[in-house]
Amino acid sequence: QVQLVESGGGLVQPGGSLRLSCVASGNIFSRYRMAWYRQAPGKERVMVAGISSGGSVWYSDSVRGRFTISRDNGKNAVYLQMNSLKPDDTAVYYCNAYGYGKDYWGQGTQVTVSS
Repeated sequence: QVQLVESGGGLVQPGGSLRLSCVASGNIFSRYRMAWYRQAPGKERVMVAGISSGGSVWYSDSVRGRFTISRDNGKNAVYLQMNSLKPDDTAVYYCNAYGYGKDYWGQGTQVTVSS
C-alpha cells in the first residue's frame, strides 16, 4: 500500500510560479512511475507530467517548457515546478504512483491562477 500526500498549491497571479510536492509512504518508492495529473472543473482528469523509475520524463503539450517534474528517491518525493502559470492551469493537481499493476492517488491540491 502506498499513501501519497501533496502540498504546495495555492493562489498565484498569471505569470507566477508554484512548486508542488508529493511525499509517498513505503520503502519501494524508487520503483514506481510517478506522475502529476490535474482536473479542472467540469473536465476529465489528465496527466500533465510523468517521470519513470529511471528518470525519463514526459509532459503534456499544454505544459511543456513551463513545468518541470523531478523526483528525490531518498526523500520518497516527487515535485512539480510550475512557471509562467496561466489561468488555464487552474485545477486540482493530483500525485499518482503506478507500479506492480496498481495505481495510487493523493488527495489533491488546488492551484488557482488569477489576478
